[in-house]
Amino acid sequence: MVVIPEITLCSCEKTMPVIGMGTSVYPPADKETTKAAIVEAIKAGYRHFDTALAYGSEQPLGEAIAEALSLGLIKSRDELFITSKLWSSFADKDMVVPALRMSLRNLQLDYLDLYLIHWPLKLNQNVRSMPTTKENIFPLDIKSVWEGMEECKTLGLTKAIGVSNFSCKKLKELLSTAKIPPAVNQVEMNPLWQQKQLRDFCKAKGIHITAYSPLGANGTKWGDNRIIECDVLEEIAKAKGKTTAQVSLRWVHEQGVSLVTKSFNKDRMKENLQIFDWTLTEEESNKISNLPQRKGFLFANLLGPHDFILELDAEI
Repeated sequence: MVVIPEITLCSCEKTMPVIGMGTSVYPPADKETTKAAIVEAIKAGYRHFDTALAYGSEQPLGEAIAEALSLGLIKSRDELFITSKLWSSFADKDMVVPALRMSLRNLQLDYLDLYLIHWPLKLNQNVRSMPTTKENIFPLDIKSVWEGMEECKTLGLTKAIGVSNFSCKKLKELLSTAKIPPAVNQVEMNPLWQQKQLRDFCKAKGIHITAYSPLGANGTKWGDNRIIECDVLEEIAKAKGKTTAQVSLRWVHEQGVSLVTKSFNKDRMKENLQIFDWTLTEEESNKISNLPQRKGFLFANLLGPHDFILELDAEI
């Protein structure tokens, strides 16, 4: 079984595996398929799982954890690192703790390892997915919602708290009033959307970056195949006897961030873990770092009309 490196997050006594399995898939999978895929992932060596209320995957993840325990694949829930997210319809101070408790019930767990604010915005309470119309989108009261997140940690409902899809500007606003700084900012990042300015800012503030869509979300309604079919990545992959996906994942890992991959295919699950016993040369890394950049897939194709609400930084 592959040994996955782990990192220490700020304000968190538990280490986090640097690669996790994402459970948001498109098109959506049924619960049994999701559960079976997660059990296979545990067999393959994954110990970090990323879910969210909006994904509809909390319940099958919880059932998969219970099955893994019963099968002896893991000895304790403590062997796993579980991340979930506060959906934007619950982005009110008084709703944060109840929303986390709901996620814990879905997961059949007593605590999370990491709880994130899913988006830097608030949605009408009837909205359960994106995109939506601008009439349903409101500015996020970062100060009060973060106080709710801090309460979650104080109550022991989560080991660490963080954010997702936050720009430098939003992070500055949060840090100006936070008593507990965010441990993580989970954002879209890959060789064609490298987020260097945001990474530099987060590193200076002690905020760890987790990359989602490290392969460009190929096969989704918001992503495409530009990474998988990138000539530079293909050339490096061929020279090293690796897949294009592995080269992309290795480059992301070498930037000092963790990453969340998504595949329910058993072979690709294993391939995605085989990135730790080799390295890119300086020349190879520089070729990837110098690739032309494009706007993030998710922001450009799913949230583009709402930039005026998100107040995104220039690099986004």
